[in-house]
Amino acid sequence: MTGPLLEIQGLEVAVEGKQILNGVDLTVNRGEVHAIMGPNGSGKSTLANALMGHPRYQITAGRVRFKGEDILGLTPDARAQMGMFLAFQYPTSIPGVTMVNFLRQALKARRGGADVPVREFREKLMSTLKLLKMDEQFARRYVNEGFSGGEKKRAEVLQMGILEPDLAIMDETDSGLDIDALRTVADGVNALMTDQLGVVLITHYQRLLNYIKPQFVHVLFQGRIIESGGPELALQLEEHGYDPIIAEFAPALAATGEKA
Repeated sequence: MTGPLLEIQGLEVAVEGKQILNGVDLTVNRGEVHAIMGPNGSGKSTLANALMGHPRYQITAGRVRFKGEDILGLTPDARAQMGMFLAFQYPTSIPGVTMVNFLRQALKARRGGADVPVREFREKLMSTLKLLKMDEQFARRYVNEGFSGGEKKRAEVLQMGILEPDLAIMDETDSGLDIDALRTVADGVNALMTDQLGVVLITHYQRLLNYIKPQFVHVLFQGRIIESGGPELALQLEEHGYDPIIAEFAPALAATGEKA
């Protein structure tokens, strides 16, 4: 494939009639990690859900191309089959469904409904568990049932390892994790990184970026990317917060009639 893995141009998104994203532009290539940071309510999770096609999020303008194809008309499952993956901020429990069965069905869906032979799946599962340093018993538990916050996020990373997406969108993977759980989850993500995988890492805090190193950092505020830079931008935000960057952006925002 030539060209960007993900190309977002002028994306505007509304939720229940309220405009949340106001013209987001972002390009992600294979092998790149892009961190999206910003204050609460800036539109970070809206961006993640809109990219995966959540029906609650209405695209009002702009376009999104994935692997060169316009995907805005595709359903979430079609986007997943193409190789997009979303790790949820708040993963849902599925009582009565084991991780093993869930993962096998997810892989079958990723392959367009083609059957996944038991032996092939078991070998893939075992090798992925080993790579992520996870116990085999983890896969025998019901999906997220009784899981700690860290276990839920590790289950998301395990899904990512089984499905082998081209693009992983990680929505506040660090949310609710203590430092040990954060390090464990980050180690899992790093183990899956390849030069073919693009990552959009959405986070409120810089601490996750101590473990998963982005090449690019973007600040999202009031539905717009108002600043982009390298890893040093995240350190700047950690030291000074968002206020200095928002203050610089305020005159441009005022020109549009909005307030920072």
